[in-house]
Amino acid sequence: MASHRHLLELADRAARTAAVFIAGAVPPSVSTWDRKARNDFATDVDREAERLIADVLLTGAPGSSVMGEELTPMGTAGAMGTMGATVTWIVDPLDGTTNFLHKYPAYAVSIGAAVGDQLVVGVVVDVVRDLVYRAVAGEGASCNDRPIRVSTITDPTLALVGTGFPFKAPASDRVEEYLTQFRRVLHATSGIRRAGSAALDLAHVAEGRLDGFWEIGLAPWDVAAGVVLVREAGGQVTDFGGRAWTVEPHVGDVLAGSAAMRAWLAAQV
Repeated sequence: MASHRHLLELADRAARTAAVFIAGAVPPSVSTWDRKARNDFATDVDREAERLIADVLLTGAPGSSVMGEELTPMGTAGAMGTMGATVTWIVDPLDGTTNFLHKYPAYAVSIGAAVGDQLVVGVVVDVVRDLVYRAVAGEGASCNDRPIRVSTITDPTLALVGTGFPFKAPASDRVEEYLTQFRRVLHATSGIRRAGSAALDLAHVAEGRLDGFWEIGLAPWDVAAGVVLVREAGGQVTDFGGRAWTVEPHVGDVLAGSAAMRAWLAAQV
């Protein structure tokens, strides 16, 4: 089996390849957008980026499999089947597609690697800012080769918290629940930010730019790489019930931050 370090280098190479492609791509005209579901779009840019990523990963790690947003629709037998591979790549080729389509500068390439059911590698590339976040189990996390750590802030009144809106099904059925959470966090912290890319949000938690993060209804490819980043930067990622986030092909809720801030957020949701 390939070493974790080899998997990290493969993920890094694949993510950078896709990021270069996306950075040079022109957002397509509205008439060519593929509406997968309400408020959920895909384009040829997403699909080509995922093809480039899969080519690097599957060539470099024969016998591995890819669980990707465009290749593996949620709820399909294919999505479930990918988790049986020894090495599974969990890929979002363009996290923040709507931002990309509107030329809003917050989108990323996200690649996580799991060996069995254990996440061991995470790479997130901020395409616009040319920042590469990397982490491998047991070796810490970095941004452009600079070590990063989660925030040391423990007082919620000083905290800046990231979030994502439950804008697409099935999370959109929980808007009222989310608004209650939003009010609690808004009134107790120094601010809330929503960038539209969970991969970047988790990278920012790992880097200490955000003190915490919560969101309803995220898919594995939204967060797999970011989970490794946060954990290796000294933080925690769980569901709303406090269970450690695991690699499973389903939509789930996410809390992230230092141990203190994650626990505080858990009490608000």
